[in-house]
Amino acid sequence: MTQKSQQLAATAWARLIRAQRTALEKVEQDLKEEDFPPLVWYDVLLELERAPEGMLRHRALNDEMLLPKHNLTRLIDRMEKQGLVCRKSCNIDKRGSFVCILEKGKKLRNKMWPVYEKAIERHFAGKFSSNELNMLADLLARL
Repeated sequence: MTQKSQQLAATAWARLIRAQRTALEKVEQDLKEEDFPPLVWYDVLLELERAPEGMLRHRALNDEMLLPKHNLTRLIDRMEKQGLVCRKSCNIDKRGSFVCILEKGKKLRNKMWPVYEKAIERHFAGKFSSNELNMLADLLARL
């Protein structure tokens, strides 16, 4: 790789990271303005809702989430206190448990989606044509 290619790669990398951070901050702000919890709560609720029987093992939930969460246990604790999720013991492995979505969690995720959807459009999709979005999706799929 030439020095020019290395510089171009470093610039593209930095822009990708900054774009992700900026877009997430803007989406978080839109959710906050509507008195919703952080986006990571939506991520947890969505993955649990998608899961068979609305439940996943802690590790599987962490693997499915789009947003990194370094202390998922504490997040689940907070969500459990709000009545959005619950924990169920695992009959096969007594050390593990399942995280399950509750009806209140489903309702919250459904209320959050329109705000999140508009934020995606405003802060991301609206900046590109359909062709550019297809191209971007294809380019990012390589990663």
